[in-house]
Amino acid sequence: MNFIAYFFFIVGMIFMIFGVIGILRFPDLYTRIHPAGKAGTAGIFSIFLGLIFYSGFSALAFRIILIAIFMFITNPVASHAIARAALESGIKPWEKKSDE
Repeated sequence: MNFIAYFFFIVGMIFMIFGVIGILRFPDLYTRIHPAGKAGTAGIFSIFLGLIFYSGFSALAFRIILIAIFMFITNPVASHAIARAALESGIKPWEKKSDE
């Protein structure tokens, strides 16, 4: 069981690393929200799954599942709310400059 837990921990960390790389590489707020939301949700979910396997199936695992469901619902909603607030406050999306 520990091998499966460590596998999910590593997968979660890889998702988080890709999310950080996406945040650093993308040019504006709107494109940075995507890797932050997606990689954060997938990384947390994988780490929580690893915690469930590590701790065994018990009352603690049930609590971890409830937290994971809460995160799975609220992370995309929060990303959407941040993007909408930025758009309504006047932050313009990034536009690629043409080579003309």
